[in-house]
Amino acid sequence: MPDSEAVSQPDDQPGTDEPLAWFGGRLATGLEEVTDDLTRLDSAGWWAVVVTFEGQVTAARFRRVREAPLPAGRWPTQDIGAWRSTLDRQGYESAVRQVRAQIALGEVYQVNVCRVLSAACPDDADIVGLARLLAAGNPAPYGGAVRLPGHDVHVASASPELFLRREGDMVESGPIKGTGRTAADLTEKDRAENIMITDLVRNDLGAVAVTGSVTVPDLCVVEQHPGLVHLVSRVRARLRPGVGWSEVLGATFPPGSVSGAPKASALRIIGDLEPAPRGPYCGAIGWVDAGSRTAVLAVGIRSFWRHGAQLHFGTGAGITWGSDPGQEWAETQLKARHLVGLAGGSGRIAP
Repeated sequence: MPDSEAVSQPDDQPGTDEPLAWFGGRLATGLEEVTDDLTRLDSAGWWAVVVTFEGQVTAARFRRVREAPLPAGRWPTQDIGAWRSTLDRQGYESAVRQVRAQIALGEVYQVNVCRVLSAACPDDADIVGLARLLAAGNPAPYGGAVRLPGHDVHVASASPELFLRREGDMVESGPIKGTGRTAADLTEKDRAENIMITDLVRNDLGAVAVTGSVTVPDLCVVEQHPGLVHLVSRVRARLRPGVGWSEVLGATFPPGSVSGAPKASALRIIGDLEPAPRGPYCGAIGWVDAGSRTAVLAVGIRSFWRHGAQLHFGTGAGITWGSDPGQEWAETQLKARHLVGLAGGSGRIAP
């Protein structure tokens, strides 16, 4: 049981405007505190956490956590219209070519280049309703939802990627690199990219880990997901005594799989090439139970977020010297098509 109050009314449903979080079959209600202070995650209580790619932290402590399905929530069944992209095909392929030019100069080895899709969102649409559609139509190991109306945080995620799992002093990360429709689509380029990012994650965790404790139990394992496959590795480490969440995220954020290597150079290039912030996409979404010192934070991919009257969804691809601009664009389309279809009826993506 999490470090929070158990609830004995399994039929008690939160209202449509009530703050809540849902992850891994557990529903959190009874909001007590919202903060951007990561040190609070080392105190007490069960927290839902959303960190944008740009580093904005929203941590919400809830009083009640119980095993429960996602509650009902309204989501429009009609098509919500075409999705506009921050980078069209021409702009995205140009960005790929610019990354390859930076690689040729020795500035970087790999950069994840992303674009954000946006569509109109009805005023009465509830992000929890979208999360239910995702859970049914695209079940994901790290899916979840966070609804904080008073703080403009509305996130529904079908993330397949583990950013950080914590059990006491042990932490684990599961970087994904390599995507195809089937395992036959995965290439040596995908494997090389995965190994490169796995090494980056090893270095990130090594900054806060006991010397010699960083291991790679799995390397380049093929995982099946709805409509596609991924190459996934696993990195484990034991945290040094006294290391808290501020230090852990300071060493590992943003996730290496959605930034690049070397990370500092990749982030500089991302800032130059991407015309809009990523927001929760490519950030971290999940929960922390301070009392039991357990946590699961997903990489914020395959995730929707609402801001005002707009619904957003991000998609991207890892660019290396071996990247073909047209194929990388096609990968971003592949990653978006199924989920955008679930969210918006026809799932049209404007060029």
